Amino acid sequence: MTITGLSAITLATHNMSGAVRFYRALGFEVIYGAEEAPFTSLRAGAGYLNLISQPKDKKWTWWGRVIFFVNNVDVIFEKVIAQGIKTDTTPRAAEWGERYFHVTDPDGHEISFAKPLK
Repeated sequence: MTITGLSAITLATHNMSGAVRFYRALGFEVIYGAEEAPFTSLRAGAGYLNLISQPKDKKWTWWGRVIFFVNNVDVIFEKVIAQGIKTDTTPRAAEWGERYFHVTDPDGHEISFAKPLK
């Protein structure tokens, strides 16, 4: 058996409408569900970013970071800023060979946009 790729990642949310608006502002396309749905799927290149509603009393702590490869980190950064979204970092080159920046969604999930430097 060989793993050939990542199909989707699913993030929990306490506020589906706010999460959907946030990811639409980042440029994701809703392909299933909506702001009031209990489950929404958005296109992320060849894969998907899923959002699933959770009750307000369900709490989580930091779990990690989702990294999406993009064609141009700086163009994506400018679009994010233009949407009024606060970023956690500005674009920079990392010693591991990527240019990247991070944002945090309304539910505290860390999202990174990156491009390999080589």
